[in-house]
Amino acid sequence: MKKNQFTDRQIEIMEAATLRIDKFGIQELTIKNLSGDLNLSEAALYRHFKSKNEILLGLLTYFILEMNERIDAIIADKEKQPSELLKKIFTSQLSTFAQKPAIVSVIFSEGIFQFNKELSDKVSVMMALMQKNINALIVRGQNDGVYGKLLGADPITTIIMGSMRMVVLKWKLSGNKSNLVNDGKKVLNGLLKMIEK
Repeated sequence: MKKNQFTDRQIEIMEAATLRIDKFGIQELTIKNLSGDLNLSEAALYRHFKSKNEILLGLLTYFILEMNERIDAIIADKEKQPSELLKKIFTSQLSTFAQKPAIVSVIFSEGIFQFNKELSDKVSVMMALMQKNINALIVRGQNDGVYGKLLGADPITTIIMGSMRMVVLKWKLSGNKSNLVNDGKKVLNGLLKMIEK
């Protein structure tokens, strides 16, 4: 699956949907409101997406594809140590959130996914992708003797992901006023110090 599976118009619609969710909440994301935001007729919008649900699925798919490309490019550098790669992955992810804060409202909105299996499955794919990459770097660091083995790679991965999620949530609740990338770096550096040998 590639990002170019989406047309420019579909990307425009997904970006407008993200902004609407960020500004007004998921309950205000309707085809009528969205078509108004884009100065499109509802019929024209339906030519690109069959439903609000399809827009949300597209948006999550697009973000996952983009995220996968970024992470693959970082991990491809086999010369770098696991800690450097972890820092690059999270700097990349947090920078993306800081540049596109509206996407955080979608990804971190449990209310959107609570009763929709397709959407919750898509968020699970995103989490699994991140988890797989972080876990592989932790295992590599443990095998190289850089990280201790007091805890296994799975719990360390969960601690890192949970901590970074908390950093993003605090930033979102502050109205995006704090420096997300710097706050994330501080937390990640502290966590890495805790697991280093």
